[in-house]
Amino acid sequence: MPAASQAPRKFIGLPAPAKLNLFLHVIGRRADGKHLLESIFILIDLADELDFSLRDDGAIVRTGDLECEAENDLCVRAADALRKAANKPQAGAEIHVKKHIPAGAGMGGGSSDAATTLIALNRLWGLDLPREELARIGEALGADIPFFIRGKNAFVEGIGEIITPMDVPPAEYAVLWPGRGVSTAKIFSSPSLTRDSESLKIAIFSDFLRNRWPELPGHNDLQKTAVGLEPAILQALDALAPFGEARMTGSGSAVFALNRTGSAEPASLMERIPVDWRFFSVRSLPEHPLCAWTRSAEEESTGV
Repeated sequence: MPAASQAPRKFIGLPAPAKLNLFLHVIGRRADGKHLLESIFILIDLADELDFSLRDDGAIVRTGDLECEAENDLCVRAADALRKAANKPQAGAEIHVKKHIPAGAGMGGGSSDAATTLIALNRLWGLDLPREELARIGEALGADIPFFIRGKNAFVEGIGEIITPMDVPPAEYAVLWPGRGVSTAKIFSSPSLTRDSESLKIAIFSDFLRNRWPELPGHNDLQKTAVGLEPAILQALDALAPFGEARMTGSGSAVFALNRTGSAEPASLMERIPVDWRFFSVRSLPEHPLCAWTRSAEEESTGV
């Protein structure tokens, strides 16, 4: 990857990796209605690909795969927020996105794209903002964005803003997306959603991962409500049953299980699922592929 001193005018094929929630507990609700969560987020090697090119006219142009109007796209909003924070209103870029992460899957695709946008344009525009400043900009756009900017598997608390790096054993996962998303807003507004899971300390989950892996910790409090809204999620969970315990990631609709066999595409599974579903065999990542781009000089010298 080019060094900042080379003053590049473009970056090609930068990754925006997906994430899985090993569990997701809803432990309460704030006075403003936002839910308090506990979860373990892990990075996986399924990733969108982003290209960035400098523009001299101050425009932010979004090309490639789009899931909404360009002006509402999270990458465009991230780019605009970055240049406002840096007081560089004339900074421009073309952002091209090739999507591999399904939309509405609970795998953080849009948030990861925005995080890669902040990391890449911080370097392309020569801003040199520190990682925590990028995370602060990202937090205003989406709760999951700071996780991808910090770039480590983590125990996540609060509304997603409390992020503690955490060691998670490397593993392969079978992931199945049932061809459609489910509304996160409808899940969190549903009267059937339980909001009183016990709050547990990170040490409890660390001990669990050391002593009981590959058993998955906790559960996903959103899963039952999501299945009621989208029955295809239950079908996907049943389809992954041969792998062992399967559960939904995030607010869905993708589901996953530990893939202990290492099989890329089990023939029996592929024969059973509808043609518009997508199956992925993925590996966990120890850190974000662009993590080095956000490290401070001190962290580089100590190897953090």
